[in-house]
Amino acid sequence: MNSLSVKNVRLYLLIIGFMYAVLGFSIGINAYFIPFVQEAFALNTATSYLIMTATFSAYVVFAIPSARVIKRIGYKKSICTSFMILAIGFSLVALSASKASFAMFLVALFILGMAQTLLTDSVNSYVTILGPPSSAAKRISIMGIADKLALAGASFILALFLDLQHVDLDHIEVPFFSIAGLAILVGILVFLSPLPEINAPGEVEEPQSTNLDFQVYGNSKSSIFQMPHLYLGAMAIFFDVGVEIIALGSINDYAKVLGLDHPEHYVWYTTLGMVMGYLCGVSFIPKYISQRQGLVACTVLGIMITFVLLFVPAGISIYFVAALGFANSLLWPTIFPLALSDLGRFTKQGASILVMGIIGGAVLPLLFGFMADGYGHQLAYIICIPAYLYLLFYAIWGSKLRP
Repeated sequence: MNSLSVKNVRLYLLIIGFMYAVLGFSIGINAYFIPFVQEAFALNTATSYLIMTATFSAYVVFAIPSARVIKRIGYKKSICTSFMILAIGFSLVALSASKASFAMFLVALFILGMAQTLLTDSVNSYVTILGPPSSAAKRISIMGIADKLALAGASFILALFLDLQHVDLDHIEVPFFSIAGLAILVGILVFLSPLPEINAPGEVEEPQSTNLDFQVYGNSKSSIFQMPHLYLGAMAIFFDVGVEIIALGSINDYAKVLGLDHPEHYVWYTTLGMVMGYLCGVSFIPKYISQRQGLVACTVLGIMITFVLLFVPAGISIYFVAALGFANSLLWPTIFPLALSDLGRFTKQGASILVMGIIGGAVLPLLFGFMADGYGHQLAYIICIPAYLYLLFYAIWGSKLRP
């Protein structure tokens, strides 16, 4: 266990919380771009969801390389590097607007996805091992509040520079070049910050070290693939991020389809639900319930809300989409520490495998888009049911496997 004072841990959590906010902001921009790009390039719903696909597919392509980067240069320098890549991505978004090229726009989003991969891998692993394993969900819940408020606030920040109701491609160059410059500044500030390098219990820098603690489950294994709770956890992350992005990324589009006033504001309802859930996680885990019990409760709630959503009138159903935010709130904070526990020397590599599961944020929303085009938005939410059922399986059984 890392011997850090409570005062220092709070300072480090404050710094990492800012990193989570930046990560949420960059993902929130994607949600804003779906209806905008759909109109600007005359795309159907399914094609417009390629925006999510371009970003989240990078989590598969770049996950293993990001683990190597973290192992080579450490968490702090990896976070700095991710902000420099973010700057490149935001600059290319501005350039793609000037060229009016949807293909270039997708390339820019893929590069942003690479940055988000490295940043997600770094900060989630860091927060997970920055204290007792039993309270990891509590720490991640605190970080989640910063992440989701920034995600929902992305449109409000962009509104300072743009008229979001009548955006022209030519109008987004200056704001996104400015955001790129801000990313560079944040990277420099992180480099100058006092964040220390830390390791998980039983983790050492050299896998061949004779000082391994074999009481740690992972250190008794010769391969990371001998730990099923990890790769089953990666699949859980796949479904978790998928349903989370569906709820956050589709609600504005659904509000627009229903003809509701100010559809761009509906993401705040989902975000409010998530923040309320995070506050419950901070209050109840691990004092009253375990991380596993929290995961069971959220998956059961998600199944119940989705069933109601499918059968109530359309005008009411959108509020149940927002309620999914509450059900989804503690999925990531509980899955990540459950899957990362007991890995020992495989912790950094294991985190990268979990991050690969974020591709669910590309696959499930794309399937949702096809279903929405063919059967309507309300029925398309049925795709969440099998996702929640798998998450329930992982909570009850899959996360306990230690052969």
